[in-house]
Amino acid sequence: MNRVVHPIEVESYRRLRARLDTSHFPPLTRAVVERVIHSAADLDYATDLVMDEGDLEKAHRALHSGAPVVTDVEMVAAGITRRETVCRLKDAESGPGLTRSAHAIRLAYEQVGPGALWVIGNAPTALEELLTLDAAPALVIGLPVGFVGAVESKAALRESGLPAVSNVSEKGGSAVASAALNALLYHPQPQKNASQKNEEKS
Repeated sequence: MNRVVHPIEVESYRRLRARLDTSHFPPLTRAVVERVIHSAADLDYATDLVMDEGDLEKAHRALHSGAPVVTDVEMVAAGITRRETVCRLKDAESGPGLTRSAHAIRLAYEQVGPGALWVIGNAPTALEELLTLDAAPALVIGLPVGFVGAVESKAALRESGLPAVSNVSEKGGSAVASAALNALLYHPQPQKNASQKNEEKS
């Protein structure tokens, strides 16, 4: 992806790295950690975030191969400016034992099926609903915010064994969730060597 980086962002990253050494993180983990910190100006995310580099590598390939991206709310979608996303909150309705956010996740899964990247930054009930589905996600970015249900839903995500980006604390939100997805979206794809290119042609 060709992206012109604004000088303010360049300076922001310079200051971030002057205050926090991120060089020990693997490449995609570092990209996610730094972009989340950049979006929130909160260095504590360096120890709060939980992810696996292998999961990120697979998700990165899926994303750049055109896998659908689903968000729980329009605020998350608004932060992902270089990729179309699916958000069904406007079509959703609450009911007995079902929040509107949870219903939106059901509707989105009916639309996209398995293999999507799910970006949840607002509603713990959206994340909880996703965990009840056989969604076979490429990645779940589960960073809902709040004092009720957020910590528990993120812990359940980690316990599920699904490929995920989460965090331990109550913190989260639309901006950091979209930042985590953008980190994968902006990160360059590895260059293929000549033998790999020949294999694809054969």
